[in-house]
Amino acid sequence: LREAFVAHGAVQCGFCTPGMVVQASHLLAMQPDADEEAIKRGIEGNLCRCTGYRKIVDAIASVAGAPAEERPASGQQGQGAPR
Repeated sequence: LREAFVAHGAVQCGFCTPGMVVQASHLLAMQPDADEEAIKRGIEGNLCRCTGYRKIVDAIASVAGAPAEERPASGQQGQGAPR
């Protein structure tokens, strides 16, 4: 999920990112195949002033519906990660 946010440019100033990732993670745990409307409802409590939400919704949607083994893995110790 974190990598999807970076890949889709959904991390601008970074202020809302932690809350968006936590809410998206919870949403996908409860509803792994969430559609766009479910994603929008799932993050509606967080405010973002930079992205207009499109990039955030796209990032979450890119992970939704993918089997766990096909989702991007989190970083491994000793490997660099994009900011």
